[in-house]
Amino acid sequence: MTGTLVLAGTPIGDIADAPPRLATELAAADVVAAEDTRRLRRLTQALGVQPAGRIVSYFEGNESARTPELVEALTGGARVLLVTDAGMPSVSDPGYRLVAAAVEQEIKVTAVPGPSAVLTALALSGLPVDRFCFEGFLPRKAGERLGRLREVADERRTLVYFEAPHRLDDTLAAMAEVFGADRRAAVCRELTKTYEEVRRGPLKDLAAWAAEGVRGEITVVVEGAAAPGPQDLDPAELAGRVAVREEAGERRKEAIAAVAAEAGVPKREVFDAVVAAKNAQRTGPSEGKGLI
Repeated sequence: MTGTLVLAGTPIGDIADAPPRLATELAAADVVAAEDTRRLRRLTQALGVQPAGRIVSYFEGNESARTPELVEALTGGARVLLVTDAGMPSVSDPGYRLVAAAVEQEIKVTAVPGPSAVLTALALSGLPVDRFCFEGFLPRKAGERLGRLREVADERRTLVYFEAPHRLDDTLAAMAEVFGADRRAAVCRELTKTYEEVRRGPLKDLAAWAAEGVRGEITVVVEGAAAPGPQDLDPAELAGRVAVREEAGERRKEAIAAVAAEAGVPKREVFDAVVAAKNAQRTGPSEGKGLI
């Protein structure tokens, strides 16, 4: 029988947040793959547990090379525990390659749920939490960073990012440029640690604060884009948009509803514009040509 891959969440700050099952899994695993074996040693000492299995390193630099070795152990029946320095493996941490390889081999993958900087920051931000997306780390180069931000400039879900402290001021300034200086955000620093801090405010204010220098591990939460407001379209433009949709094969009723939603106006207003365009076409030079 094949073994089991266990992804174990580890504390993002306070060691008391370690999930109760973590010590049990550390003691029972045949192989413990750790992002940093020195930090693993400090973790096991704090938890008062001595791993019985083999301990190997598994970090960004050796992830590709070590994955086949761990898959071989799993296919041989081993229980492999994967831990990263903080939080959940594979969430901006090593682990994705191993999970994908295990799934491909039909090896069981399970998890020991634990603390997450993404969810903790989101909950503390004071921003909408019903819909959100995690964007990880932005590119280091300024041009690439701006390009990535522009891709989500109109995203209406709350955005969550990780960032290095020495790049935080540049990142917040870029966000203010792309998203708007007054877009609300929260910078969550050193979550669950002694010097935990959550700064909330417009991006322009947070960028000015960060310019003075910030330390610690950083998670940035940014408010999503506002819903588009009503567009100032005259009746001819509304009718023209309906015509384009109809020519593409959409039924008139659905086309009218879609244009009304896009423009932020009542469906009746769009319907009246279509009727007016048709009447104008019958009686004289066409403003609503193509709407028959």
